[in-house]
Amino acid sequence: MRRLSTRGRAAASPPDVAGGRVSARRRPDPLLMVIVVAAVVGATVLVYSPAATWLSDYNQSLIVDQYQDDVRDADPGAAEQLAQAHRYNAALSAGALVGAGENVPTSDAEAAAGFDYDQLLRTRTGVMSRIQIPSIAVDLPVYHGTDDVTLLRGAGHLEGTSLPVGGASTHAVITAHRGLADAVMFTDLDQLRDGDRFTVTTFGEVLTYEVVDIAVVAPSDTLSLRQEAGRDLVTLVTCTPLGINSHRILVTGERVTPTPPASTRAAEAGAEGAGFPWWLLAYAGALLLIGVYAWRSSASSARARGDRDQSGVDDT
Repeated sequence: MRRLSTRGRAAASPPDVAGGRVSARRRPDPLLMVIVVAAVVGATVLVYSPAATWLSDYNQSLIVDQYQDDVRDADPGAAEQLAQAHRYNAALSAGALVGAGENVPTSDAEAAAGFDYDQLLRTRTGVMSRIQIPSIAVDLPVYHGTDDVTLLRGAGHLEGTSLPVGGASTHAVITAHRGLADAVMFTDLDQLRDGDRFTVTTFGEVLTYEVVDIAVVAPSDTLSLRQEAGRDLVTLVTCTPLGINSHRILVTGERVTPTPPASTRAAEAGAEGAGFPWWLLAYAGALLLIGVYAWRSSASSARARGDRDQSGVDDT
């Protein structure tokens, strides 16, 4: 009877051992889980900025492409709206004032009497113009005003300054953010140099400007950006230094006439878009490596635990 009892226990042992190995394989490793989660979070954080920038560029390219269609469908039509914009500019006697302690300029007088600024150069999407700066790969929609909500969408035109339709004795001011985590905007504006060119396209009118002056204004400085007799000017404004934003960069361009054919072709073409999302490939590759590491580490740990369990049974 004793021998039968012993054989019975011995016969029952293999399933228990096998069961021990199975449970060992399925038992999660808390340290491995922490490492995997931390790796995924780290990869996501690293890819956030390029991903957000790519998405912003993609959305802005769609808006820029839509702008041409909106101009064709505008009511009143493009010719009438341009004529109104020129009358508005002729009635202006103000300009822009870069005040002490301010990061963006403000209008130093009310807009021309008898005009509703928000209804000038109006489209369904609210875009009044398009600005292209080839040397720093900028292609942005320009909206009315410079409030915070507007400047998160694209560039803004400063009310009280000339509308960007060109003409003698006009001076338009366009501003945009710099150093945003999810958009480029005017981040590289400090790389412009005298002689560089940028193009403003407004309701089919293509206007090219050549940089003639670059100024970095301290917070304590004041500077007036008024119309100058006979000159056709556009000033681009953003903050500097990057990430500190204590000063302002003012890049002023003067109209080049006639408009260079290359500028006209670029303005008539669609936006270049955001390019290929290389960040997505990098993120997918990182997740794949993390997954392979987790699978191999889990399998290795399971085998080690199974061997220890088997060894313990054999010793018994």
